Amino acid sequence: MMINTIYLRRAIKLIVDEGKGPARLPKTYLATAMKNIEYLGFTFSHPLMRAVRTLSKEQFEALYDQLVADLRVLVGAHVEYHPMYPAFPMQVMETDDAELYLNAIYYYLTLDLPEYGTTDRPALLDEVNLRVIDLGSKAELHTMIRRLIQAKVSISETDKKDIDTILEFADPDAMDEILPSEIPFKENAGFVIASLLKHDKANVELIGRYFKTATDVLRLAVAWSDGDVSLFESVRFRKFKRRERRLLLGLLERCQPITEDMLRYKERWIRLGEILHPSEYKHRFMRCEEAFDILRNNKPFTTFNGSVELAFHYRQVWTLIDLLMQRPGEFARRLDQLLRSTEYTEYVVLAFGEVANHVSTPVLLQVKNHFARRHEPRDLRVFFPKGNVAKAFAVPHTLPEIDEAVCQDLVQLCERVLIERFSVLPPLGKAYVDERLQDYYVPFSQRSASKALHTIVRGSHVPMMEGDTIRFFSWWKEGTVHGTPTGRVDIDLSAVLYDHNWQYIEHISYTNLRSSKYKAVHSGDIVSAPQGACEFIDLHIPSIVHYGGRYIVATLHSYTNQPYCNLPECFVGWMMRKKPGSGEIFEPSTVVNKIDVTAETEIAIPVILDLVERTVIWTDLSLTRHPHYYNNVEGNQKGMVLMGKAMTDLRKPDLYDLFNLHAKARGELVDTANQADAIFSLERGITPFDIELIMAEYVV
Repeated sequence: MMINTIYLRRAIKLIVDEGKGPARLPKTYLATAMKNIEYLGFTFSHPLMRAVRTLSKEQFEALYDQLVADLRVLVGAHVEYHPMYPAFPMQVMETDDAELYLNAIYYYLTLDLPEYGTTDRPALLDEVNLRVIDLGSKAELHTMIRRLIQAKVSISETDKKDIDTILEFADPDAMDEILPSEIPFKENAGFVIASLLKHDKANVELIGRYFKTATDVLRLAVAWSDGDVSLFESVRFRKFKRRERRLLLGLLERCQPITEDMLRYKERWIRLGEILHPSEYKHRFMRCEEAFDILRNNKPFTTFNGSVELAFHYRQVWTLIDLLMQRPGEFARRLDQLLRSTEYTEYVVLAFGEVANHVSTPVLLQVKNHFARRHEPRDLRVFFPKGNVAKAFAVPHTLPEIDEAVCQDLVQLCERVLIERFSVLPPLGKAYVDERLQDYYVPFSQRSASKALHTIVRGSHVPMMEGDTIRFFSWWKEGTVHGTPTGRVDIDLSAVLYDHNWQYIEHISYTNLRSSKYKAVHSGDIVSAPQGACEFIDLHIPSIVHYGGRYIVATLHSYTNQPYCNLPECFVGWMMRKKPGSGEIFEPSTVVNKIDVTAETEIAIPVILDLVERTVIWTDLSLTRHPHYYNNVEGNQKGMVLMGKAMTDLRKPDLYDLFNLHAKARGELVDTANQADAIFSLERGITPFDIELIMAEYVV
């Protein structure tokens, strides 16, 4: 059951242990089940219908019960929604200001919601496009997990939990299907090997091939201690057993060289050494003992990074070129800085060209994108620091100029190397690449991505579905987490409106339940959630655009200052409505997306809307954990405007460019999908939602 929960969320597929012989399940059972899940926005494919017909009634009921439970969680229908004004939105729009004010004061004093009788709501009038659940297989699921493991970029916490669950329940014979011969991204290697060790499915012969550097071993020790494998945050190492200490020291002894790499994380290695006791094994692991001695006693040791910084300080260009050619990845990351430090730019380009084929694909794509857009005018540069929290920093764009011809030479160099690299992959034949993929970015870092009904890469622009009204919803619950009571929890849902120049227009929040200028309305402020609580916001797109609005920043604020990671549950999402007055307040079939909010922060920005372009900009961001201002919309305007400008102007390598490079390298580009053997688009073939496949087989 747990396996199907993962498979359904990741691929909208189910594994069915089909029976033999003729259909056993009555058609009425199947028809009733499919009719019921239409309410949640889903239906069965024809292969899945055939497969479940082979089940007994008892088998189908077990499958169906778990399926409904999982689907409810996916769209947020597993909880009850009781807003302050049950006849939202009309009730808030039609109630006079005095009653709204008195209701709020009464609720804040008593925590009792104002009493309103139930009202009949007209049936949902919108036509809903149902999502199709297809038939899958264990082999296909294992391939999906294998792709995740062999990705050359970071993966999310949800990805890691899914991998851990699959490894826990997988048969020993299935390990060859799941584990690749190489795990190129070392954060993933540390986590995966720790998972295998935790479930007693690893030995030195199996895992030794995945460790090349001392930092690889450190990541394993961190992952084994349930820490942050990105090494952004410190960890409290667990007390390793004697055989576990020997394993870690044995893996470290194999690495070449180790001392310089250990100095990168000196303090952590010293703390780990206090637990590993390398001196107990100084005759068995002599290189480990020597390295720990240098770290503990601060003995002199010249490092590569130290030499590079010294050469930059004294502007020793030829020394820098010689040093950086030894480490091509570092050369790529320092390329802009080196070009700004010398007039001998042509020699820098030539030197980089000699080693570019040793630079990883993600880094080459980013170098190509950086220099292709180096001269485009922009106000801000955006950085996403390493770590498990989805933060972004924006700084003024003040980089000195670099000759445009040099930038173009580097773009062509990167493109040539990438095409040569991709050309050895299996041929694609005729390939069609949808131009709309320019709005979807390449998945380089999913480390801090939130779990969602549909997850895409941060900064991507997704077309809005049909409808004039977008309805945001949030739900949260207070209670006990890891034995610690949360106390009262007040989470505020807000929408901030800006014009095309990012000038503030108005906000809809608990301090302003409705607008007098256009159709925008809040369902009412709830400040305590012992049984769970919800808030809604309706925004009528045409009336806002007519008034001069363009951007809407959706925000979630923890008014009572608990980080979201310390709550039993918290999520946010949105629905599109053509007829907002029809149907229930929460109609699962109209949910476009639902995002679990679990960051160690108190302000979340899940999406930004561009109402003129009718796009949803996927942000999935968090602002500071300790805001300097009062924790509501009014107190965080500066931070939201900065993030809004940064995310709407973000320029990253996109899927259109990536797939075009593959098509040039191993196929023939065609103008229409009907002509193609391989299709890259939003609806058919490889789509932006096939993140595991893209990370494993296209960012190679």
